[in-house]
Amino acid sequence: MNKNAEAILLVEDNPDDAELTKLALARHGLDGRVTHVSDGMQALDYLYRRNGFSDRSGGNPILVLLDLKMPLLDGIGVLKEIKSSEHLRKIPVVVLTSSTEPSDLQRAYDAGTNAYIAKPTEFAQFLSAMKHVCEFWININQPAPQSAGAGMRNTSFGELA
Repeated sequence: MNKNAEAILLVEDNPDDAELTKLALARHGLDGRVTHVSDGMQALDYLYRRNGFSDRSGGNPILVLLDLKMPLLDGIGVLKEIKSSEHLRKIPVVVLTSSTEPSDLQRAYDAGTNAYIAKPTEFAQFLSAMKHVCEFWININQPAPQSAGAGMRNTSFGELA
């Protein structure tokens, strides 16, 4: 894998939650492979390589961690756009949110999320949840082949600590 390529796109508007998530990912050796954006429009700009991300290198992220409640474009809007795009739909999207509302859960799965995680409130539980997310989506899951022209994704990250 190209050491400069990002593996995870973190879409989170709360700076404290973003830092906590990046810290948890860093504990599993992924800190240098995370790009953080703070709203849904920035997420789409990143994925479609437009505006401030027009010159980003690498292919699609191997995983999107997506909050639901954000300004400009919420997580459901981002999810619907990703899953309706021929070049993006195969990217696994994990909703990582504080909401445990059944309606949010239903809307996320209806829009095509691959998994839904309610953020644990205790740090140790959050670290454990992120460890399992990383183990599954980075080391165990076999991603779908890339569409022609969508860029290459490499899933070989080695063992997680």
